[in-house]
Amino acid sequence: MNCVFFGTPDFAVPALKALIKSDNYKVSAVFTQPDKKVGRKQTLTPPPVKKVALEYGITVFQPEKIKEEKWLDILRELEPDIIVTAAFGQILSKELLDIPKVGVINVHGSLLPKYRGPAPIQWAIINGERVTGISTMFTDPGIDTGDILLKRETEIKEDETAGELFERLADMGAKVLMETLESLESISPVKQDESEASYFPMLKKEMAKIDFTKSAFEINNLIRGLNPWPVAYFNIDDLKINVFKAKVLQDVKGMPGEIISWNTKDGIIIGCGKGALEILSLQASGKKLMDAKSFVNGKKIEVGHVL
Repeated sequence: MNCVFFGTPDFAVPALKALIKSDNYKVSAVFTQPDKKVGRKQTLTPPPVKKVALEYGITVFQPEKIKEEKWLDILRELEPDIIVTAAFGQILSKELLDIPKVGVINVHGSLLPKYRGPAPIQWAIINGERVTGISTMFTDPGIDTGDILLKRETEIKEDETAGELFERLADMGAKVLMETLESLESISPVKQDESEASYFPMLKKEMAKIDFTKSAFEINNLIRGLNPWPVAYFNIDDLKINVFKAKVLQDVKGMPGEIISWNTKDGIIIGCGKGALEILSLQASGKKLMDAKSFVNGKKIEVGHVL
């Protein structure tokens, strides 16, 4: 079966590889987002999906706007039986959706209709969910609103970061995709229950600053959900401290933002609206990632200081 794949980040890579290795599907082309400038040196970098496609000798297209007629014409010439999408990053028009004979199947990193939108994995952790999963669906012109084909659940581990869950769900997504394709003829698509739907937006750097008036539990979820990007942080005077890992201390009390401990024995403990937070792994601006107990050797802060 002739398949065209739409995807961009690491999340989409296992799904693409699974299709490439399948005996039942020939990936004739890949559509992905344009290369982007990355890092301090602003190096032009291809998306992960492009790298994999080129490794396998697959033709790659990188439209800035997939709705433009020239891209639709290319798709029509490809004559796909099916299009598979995974975190492509652009909304597909009805005109595009009507091109493949079988339809467009999307792999999404949540249990739809919950957590529609571009960052379902991160938001599930930020909101303290204990269970998430993968949904496959027939794509329609809305945002993650199409009829569900399969859903598979997985527990979110207590200390799991968004990056770690991202990797697990990417692998899980590939397996659920192939399960969906193998059983497609026998699956009865199910309409999403709009009364249970939720949508969450793109992550932004502005949401990363820690508000210590919130509970330690909420703050820890934010830290986990924003790791590896954009990374939760707090300021000590003019110094920005990125926090990569922390621990909730329910029975420790202090004013929100109060430095309860700052020493090599107990590390860094900061009061919150409820409970306290022990900072375990951090990175000060311009410095390397380190454990908190090592960091306090080079930065002295008085106990009782309020951030």
